[in-house]
Amino acid sequence: MFVHILAATGVLAVLTMVPGPDMAVVTKRAIASGWQDGLRTVGGIAAGLLLWGVLTVAGLAAVLAASATAYTVVKLAGAAYLAFLGVQALVQSRRGRSVTTASPAAPSGNPWRTGLISNVFNPKIAVFYTGLLPTLAPPGVPPHRGMALLVLVHAALTLVWLGGYVFVLARARSFFERPSVRRATDRVTGVVLIGFGVKVATSGS
Repeated sequence: MFVHILAATGVLAVLTMVPGPDMAVVTKRAIASGWQDGLRTVGGIAAGLLLWGVLTVAGLAAVLAASATAYTVVKLAGAAYLAFLGVQALVQSRRGRSVTTASPAAPSGNPWRTGLISNVFNPKIAVFYTGLLPTLAPPGVPPHRGMALLVLVHAALTLVWLGGYVFVLARARSFFERPSVRRATDRVTGVVLIGFGVKVATSGS
């Protein structure tokens, strides 16, 4: 069983490191507000994973994954939220033109809630958990316990990976705080977030 869990952890680690909306949201927060807000955002994302895990074990995520209407509603809500964050970043980049200091206003809103919402409104997590986790669950234990264990592993990997990423950004924050770099970063992050929003909105189930 240990070997099976180790192999499943490897698969989850690879999936965790693939860049996606979560990383874009963390990048925006960590650069704009510092590593503390970056880590709070990561905490919200991990909480979102745990919530999806609870729904998966309870069987509700399977209902969402199987219902085209429910999937579409969550998908469009998530896409709209990502697009909103992207537009917010673009607006911030335009305001930065008239700022002469290296510390423009930080994004509004609670960073933990931002991470939570961006993850909760990602229906791909429901499909991932209900479609892949059962195949990775270790044999010899009840399926619900096996999937719950893997959800905890995934959340822990997310905390480590994105948390480490936040500290890397923090080390280079003096570079990112330069007005020209800040504006460019806001623009790139805004476009990426809007792009992910479009991708989520147009993706199939």
